[in-house]
Amino acid sequence: MPTRADLADGGQRAWGRRALRPLLTAFALLIAAPALASPPKSPPLAIHYVERRVERPTPLNNEPPIPDDEGLRGAELGLRDGNATGRFVGLSFALKTTVVEPGADLPAALAALTRENGGPLRFLVVNAPADDLLAIADAPEAREAVMLNIGAPDVRLRDRDCRARLLHVLPSRDMLTDALAQLLLFKRWNRLLLVSGPGADDALYADALRKSAKKFGARIVAEASFDARGADLRDSALKEFPVITRGPEHDVVAVADERAEFGANLVYNTASPRPVVGTQGLTPTAWGRPVEAWAAVQLQERFAKLAGRPMGAIDWAGWMAVHAVTEAATQLKSSDPTAIRDLLLSKKFEVGGFKGRALSFRPWNGQLRQPVFVLWPGAVVAAAPVEGFLHRRTELDTLGLDEPESACRAFGGTP
Repeated sequence: MPTRADLADGGQRAWGRRALRPLLTAFALLIAAPALASPPKSPPLAIHYVERRVERPTPLNNEPPIPDDEGLRGAELGLRDGNATGRFVGLSFALKTTVVEPGADLPAALAALTRENGGPLRFLVVNAPADDLLAIADAPEAREAVMLNIGAPDVRLRDRDCRARLLHVLPSRDMLTDALAQLLLFKRWNRLLLVSGPGADDALYADALRKSAKKFGARIVAEASFDARGADLRDSALKEFPVITRGPEHDVVAVADERAEFGANLVYNTASPRPVVGTQGLTPTAWGRPVEAWAAVQLQERFAKLAGRPMGAIDWAGWMAVHAVTEAATQLKSSDPTAIRDLLLSKKFEVGGFKGRALSFRPWNGQLRQPVFVLWPGAVVAAAPVEGFLHRRTELDTLGLDEPESACRAFGGTP
């Protein structure tokens, strides 16, 4: 169980120097003379991007829709970065994209992709819901592949439904809600009124919030549900939301609305003047437009130049997934897929991610250890782990399933 205590400044500075080292090295290589580059020693290493397109709800309040290229653009930027550094050791990389439309046959698409590849798939960046991700992981075409999940936050994929060689770049829901709970406890906002939507994903987020509150000592004082179907919130929000947010004294209104059907309208429409936190309002996320520290502004600018829009959490995960593969190859100075796979899955692999820390995959369930930002659209409020939450191994493991809590055995854990 994590405890609160003061963190030593020296330890934080050491983390910072460690995280900056690969960035400074890459920068030095990029500005070096072109003569330093070596011709590729072998054909480009193929990284496959596989996406299951899902239907999106109509955005509220004239907000821009979720981009159709969410995730893919991040992967493309990761490829550019990988080739920029890989050329100095004679390596090159290629990104091959497969998008499966809603309702289309995923196994058939995988079989066609394998035929087109002329052999087994080795590195798959997957942007798909949990069930599709498991179908890919269990498909014979992917039996030799390392898969990097950039789109499914489901905790079960890091728990009983984990798979060997399935790595998770996107934070899980419980990592997100743990980050939020840490900040709320730090600010002494301990009492939560929870409002949940009707979707299955809303139920999963609400369950993660409950567990995080219990884990860190917060309390959910009341719960309510809201179904936006059939309601015109432009006319009714001022009347409806004060009704469902009346209850025992609370510090924040926590919302579980992953499809963004009503959560944004809760802000300033609660019965009491309280912050809205969760899927809307003050939100925990892997990445967001306000993130600028640790040279992140450079990544933001390069992505905006490529995609013509801000970088979101799944875009960052797409970039990070490709970056992890190309970084492993560059560290090895080799495009041997087996050696790259072994390094990615090993305890010694670390990679930078513009988050101020050296990032690594948890050896018991494949989840990428990483800070989680808690932000609103205008600014980053905090980066979790929040000061004072400690862990015997690394404070990054205060976010999400710790080794004793995970039922994952695919990575060789003890039953």
